[in-house]
Amino acid sequence: MRGNLSLTRVLSLTLSPSHDEQSLDNHTTRNTTTMADVKADAEALVPKFKFERLLNQDQAGRRTSLYGTIDSQPALLILERAPFPTSTDYFNQAPTSLRSIKNLGANDIYHWYLASSGSINRPNNDNSFSDLKINLIYPCTQKHIKKYSKQGVRLVTETPAIYHDHVRPYMLAQRSAGRLNWVYNIIEGLKEVEDVIYRTPYNPDAPNEEGFLLLPDLNWDRKTLDALHLLGLVERRDIWSLRDLRKKHVPWLRHMKTKFLEATTRIYPTIEEDQLKLYVHYQPTYHHFHIHIVHVALEAGATQATGKAVGLESIIETLEAMGGDEEKGMDSITIFYTLGEASDLWNDVFGPLKSGGTVSPPQ
Repeated sequence: MRGNLSLTRVLSLTLSPSHDEQSLDNHTTRNTTTMADVKADAEALVPKFKFERLLNQDQAGRRTSLYGTIDSQPALLILERAPFPTSTDYFNQAPTSLRSIKNLGANDIYHWYLASSGSINRPNNDNSFSDLKINLIYPCTQKHIKKYSKQGVRLVTETPAIYHDHVRPYMLAQRSAGRLNWVYNIIEGLKEVEDVIYRTPYNPDAPNEEGFLLLPDLNWDRKTLDALHLLGLVERRDIWSLRDLRKKHVPWLRHMKTKFLEATTRIYPTIEEDQLKLYVHYQPTYHHFHIHIVHVALEAGATQATGKAVGLESIIETLEAMGGDEEKGMDSITIFYTLGEASDLWNDVFGPLKSGGTVSPPQ
């Protein structure tokens, strides 16, 4: 402070300010110093927090409310993950700065991990200190790059005619490109065997049309129950999406739903059946019928939004309300859903249909 006052006197002699101007300058200097002191005092409070109990954890575990004390006075500490920085330097350093990387599973080109981003000391093999869930796709394809890139979104109308003439051939092309190898690895018991929570008896010589299994989705960290996300896979390969479901499949769908709920609540006993919801995607990421089972508290992002997720019960009710025989199905109705502008379906089918152009054959 003494140095600042000396500098002020020199300036006063040189510039000859008025008495009021000099008073304002001294007042500003005092305020700046005071603000610095306030910030320093505030920053010193956080390390003094002594944790007593967890009050709440929400936003799929990304925000945590803690109760404790500071200098014997009650205090609340609310921790919330900030968005990742966007600097190039950060992204260059992030993969090599991770600590305690633990692989949760690997199947074909897909790998998933838990890791720690900070320097907190932890006991060996204690995953409770991991604060990052990491997915790695290696080697990835151009389709993966498009899926995970920022892009505009469109709402499209898929009539039965558009489905049969254009979308069904696109699905066939996707299934023929080897993109389902990781699914077949699970069904055939070649990968992720230890992760399977429930499955019907499997006979590789005679695949069971009623068969199905349940395991954690690769996007779940496997520890945050409010963010629980499981995946139900069917063994049969003739049902590619909800479009292949027919009235005759209703008993099978209800049976599968019951078994999935029973298995989930048995493995995770703190969760009750009315805390779970089941849905399918349309369009799905891969064209082998599967069901998502998630906790109702899981933050409903884009993958659960209208135009992407369709409730299993809604599908069953739609099938039961249909007229016609047992072969009547979901391929006979118009479906509305969203597509990214970088997707093949938008660029090759719905974009050209909108502009009156020619639909490209599936690649």
